[in-house]
Amino acid sequence: MTTLSPVSLLGDLIRIPSVNPEGDPGVSEPGEARIAEHLADILKGFGAEASLREVLTGRPNVVARFPSDRPGKPRLLLAPHTDTVSVVGMTIDPFSGEVRDGKLWGRGASDTKGPMATMLAGLARCRDILPTLGYEIWFAGLMGEESGQHGAKALAAQENFDFVIAGEPTDLKTVHAHKGSLWVTLTAHGKAVHASAPERGENAIYKLTSAIEAIRATVIPELFRCEHPLLGRSTLSLGTIRGGSKTNIVPDYGEATIDIRVIPGEDPDRLIALLREAAPLVILDHQGSAPLYTDPTHPLIMKLAAHGAVPVGAPWFCDAAVFAEKGMPAVALGPGSIAQAHTADEWISVADLEAGADFFAKFLGSL
Repeated sequence: MTTLSPVSLLGDLIRIPSVNPEGDPGVSEPGEARIAEHLADILKGFGAEASLREVLTGRPNVVARFPSDRPGKPRLLLAPHTDTVSVVGMTIDPFSGEVRDGKLWGRGASDTKGPMATMLAGLARCRDILPTLGYEIWFAGLMGEESGQHGAKALAAQENFDFVIAGEPTDLKTVHAHKGSLWVTLTAHGKAVHASAPERGENAIYKLTSAIEAIRATVIPELFRCEHPLLGRSTLSLGTIRGGSKTNIVPDYGEATIDIRVIPGEDPDRLIALLREAAPLVILDHQGSAPLYTDPTHPLIMKLAAHGAVPVGAPWFCDAAVFAEKGMPAVALGPGSIAQAHTADEWISVADLEAGADFFAKFLGSL
């Protein structure tokens, strides 16, 4: 059995910036290429066949398959994501990987380089027995989870797995159900004129606020029609609103964004139709991520539970749903708390890292 410290491994991972380039990353060279190359080297050192599969320009997945002593085994994928959110506004050095006060600090410590480090440490400890397990073991570092889930979508289209564990900070509980997301942009156009004669123009902000009030009045009650036993009801939140250029000019443009969290079983197409009906005078664009539901009686979920990772639901979404949508049973699991994800002083406790490495080693060894 090979020992690899999840603490030292995580420190190395944090010191390699891998900020998602969407929005304002806060670094001059965002993207996941460097960390994917680093992971490929680590995985090859464990005896895996590892390769980089470019998804977007300069932004690859790293995909690895461990040796197996016979063909035809079911395939188990460990799949943390390699990208992190922006470092803008952080109050600590985002890439120090410093250990202090029993915690390891830096961007991605919780979400999700910490879970990744414990998966890798667990694989290292089981290296000698991996070929003999009842499952063929795969590992993928997925790019782009924080915006678009491009890496998971690409791999789910390329490969088929019998079970997927997405690495996320779940307090070592098995998230087998979570809400999906529907991000909606409302755009209103008008006619700009001098504010001393507003009747000559067309106020885009009035159109936008009328649309928002109509959505609140008609769509939110519809979201509350159904309730999931684990996740409660779908929710809607107005996230941003902007428009106009100057106080004394009637605005000719307004834009708002809405975050809808969707429970399993809700039809996103139905919600889009309701939004369009409620707000016919604005342009509506949307993108979404699927909800997750994997039957908690699945044998591997029961095995995870037997090792202490009890099945739970979560209000956030992750890459597990991308695989589940393709018919592959999937869950999210890892040490650390989602409460630390995306924070200005992100950290994970050393004790949680050690517990996570022990957990994954014992789980893999039991397969």
